[in-house]
Amino acid sequence: MRNITVSVDDATYRRARIRAAELDTSVSALVREYLKGLSAGVLTERAGGNRRASHEDYLKRLDDLFADWDARGVGLRMSDNLSRDELYDRDAARAAAARERERLGSD
Repeated sequence: MRNITVSVDDATYRRARIRAAELDTSVSALVREYLKGLSAGVLTERAGGNRRASHEDYLKRLDDLFADWDARGVGLRMSDNLSRDELYDRDAARAAAARERERLGSD
């Protein structure tokens, strides 16, 4: 597998990281999937030469997919985040894990 370096402005990088987190993936994985689609011809119509229209179709399908995921509640929400104190409260985490084990064991 090859590594590549891509430079983007700070705002683009920040939005990409946020979107990747919402999709429970990484920016690298998003770029990898985009490049796979590009190399598979999903983003270009080589015979017709209508590359821009195909790219716009791909982006439209991607936007539709993200909208569907948003509608179904797939991804991360800021309300799901724990505070720093909650994150490091090991006693509460152990108690929650014990409750979950108990719940799963009683099913």
